Parts: sequence; C-alpha cells; structure tokens
Amino acid sequence: MIEGRVWVFGDDINTDLIQPMHAALKAPEEQIKYVFEANRPGWVEEVTPGDLIVAGTNMGTGSSRPASRVLKDLGIGGLLADSFNTLFLRNCVNFALPAIECDGVREHFSDGDRGAFDLRTGEVHNLTTGMDLTGKPWAPELLEILDAGGLIEQLRADGLLVE
Repeated sequence: MIEGRVWVFGDDINTDLIQPMHAALKAPEEQIKYVFEANRPGWVEEVTPGDLIVAGTNMGTGSSRPASRVLKDLGIGGLLADSFNTLFLRNCVNFALPAIECDGVREHFSDGDRGAFDLRTGEVHNLTTGMDLTGKPWAPELLEILDAGGLIEQLRADGLLVE
C-alpha cells in the first residue's frame, strides 16, 4: 500500500508543466527545482517525500520527455489520476513511480488529504474522508519492473544491460 499526503491537479497536465524545457537539460538534482513552476510556483518547497499527486484526465499529456523521473526524483511517492497519457504511464513504470488509473478519483480528494492505493489490487482510499474506490491494478509484469526499481534496474539484474 502506497500512502501519502495528497496534492490535487486538474485535467491535461502536460509534461511541459511538470518538467519545463529550460530545466530538462539541467542536472537531475537541478531539474526538480522547476517542477510545476508555471502553474504552481513554490510548490516544490512544500512537497515532502512520499506525497501523492491526484489528477484528472490525461495526466502526462504532451512530449515524451521523462517527466515521471523528475517527479520521482522530487520524492513523489505515487500518482493517481482519472486517466494517464499512455507514454507517460509507461515512463512511470520504467522509472518505478507507482501510478494508478481510477475513474473519478480527482473529485474524491482535496489538497492535504491522506491517500493510499495498492497497485496489486487497484484499491484506492481517501484516508481523510473514508472514501474507497477501485482503480486499475498493474499487470504482474509491470509490478516486476516496479519491484526491481525500474526498467534499467530490472535489465541490469537480468544481465541484459550492456554497460
């Protein structure tokens, strides 16, 4: 079960908002300073490790830049959304950032709520209000990648990465 304080965002959150282009070429530890700077200035100073993002539809739309990595580097513990852009969701898997789709999830959370979810069962809980929902659980193959620490770590462990 992944649990944390919730930050709520809207629909169609573009990867350009998560990881602005001017930050994408900086060192990873520098990139995190610019997450959501255009639509939520100062937010990164309020985030604590393990916090969750809850969003509406089409979370992670836009370019193929690995915005999920910068969220993980910032310390985000997981993402819940009504729906994800498929490439963004795959990047979440690749970088071992738990993310679960759950229809209507955004309307059941407010900033500051405590949320929890289980990728294996699809259970989603608003621990503040007591609301329970059911999202889409991850396939066993995706859970293996998450458990390995991401795709690169899984390939390394399986001896499939040439270094």
